[in-house]
Amino acid sequence: MRLVADFSRVAGVDEAGRGPLAGPVVAAAVILHPARRIRGLRDSKLLTPAERERLAPLIRERALAFGIAWADREEIDALNILQATLLAMRRALLALPVWPTHVKVDGDRCPCIADLGGECTLEAIVAGDAHVAAISAASILAKTCRDAMMRSLDGCYPGYALAVHKGYGTPQHLHALRERPPSPLHRRSFSPVRQELQPLTGSRLKP
Repeated sequence: MRLVADFSRVAGVDEAGRGPLAGPVVAAAVILHPARRIRGLRDSKLLTPAERERLAPLIRERALAFGIAWADREEIDALNILQATLLAMRRALLALPVWPTHVKVDGDRCPCIADLGGECTLEAIVAGDAHVAAISAASILAKTCRDAMMRSLDGCYPGYALAVHKGYGTPQHLHALRERPPSPLHRRSFSPVRQELQPLTGSRLKP
């Protein structure tokens, strides 16, 4: 058993989209290149959309490796959002072209990778996206990827303004759910959506 973690290839892992009422939860894994510094890495939530869009291609270009993956709405409803998030993180690690020797995960839980063969240590870090550069980079890739997905899906499911709020439970989104049935993207296991799936009356659904 390895007692000391090998930090020669450290992957940071983070997610985007645990809280929304619609859409997938997206995870990213990033191994930064020690000789290719990227200035401005921070928790994606503290960056403006323009800053995230500027940094994302730099991360893709300069990182030693990165992987992005997701769990869809059906998996979220079947597994619950925590397990779906861990599944997305596991898939993001599997998408890395280089297997890490150590993984730092934002939060207090780590995905299960013991069955994947490669020797690797895991570390959960609460608020890691604010303190660990590789996790910050992963949070930016996950967020920009998910935002792009929701903008694209908005055209497939019009009427909910998904491109604006990205599936989060804004007043605009909740109003749209009162006006029309939930779309296939909406998470049935989340309370606001589940409530709208109750038998609709004429007063709740416009003709």
